[in-house]
Amino acid sequence: MDGDRVTNSTHNAPKPDDDADAEASGSTSPSLAPSRHVIDTQLRAILCDVLGLDSNDVETFDSDTGLFGHLPELDSMAVAGLLTEMEDRMDIIIDDDDVDGEMLETFGGLLAFAEAKAVTG
Repeated sequence: MDGDRVTNSTHNAPKPDDDADAEASGSTSPSLAPSRHVIDTQLRAILCDVLGLDSNDVETFDSDTGLFGHLPELDSMAVAGLLTEMEDRMDIIIDDDDVDGEMLETFGGLLAFAEAKAVTG
């Protein structure tokens, strides 16, 4: 009997605005780290902005793409700007002891470093 069926209109209620803000920022909860895709996208944007690289070129970067020592734009002076921008945009803290040649050698190394930092804060 259709007349006897009761529907719960709040069951399909839209999510509060806080959820939409969290999704837009790349996380679904304040306690969860951003996804790998979000970190990858942020890192590519940072490389473009700090080093002045073409976004189409940066989109072709894979885990083996060389960075420090391979990109003339990424010299020792640019490293400081890159790391500072990563801290600001990714809301992470990078200590001097964290920085080594291996993390800057390839895009994959820098991405793995950023992911680890996003998880640990």
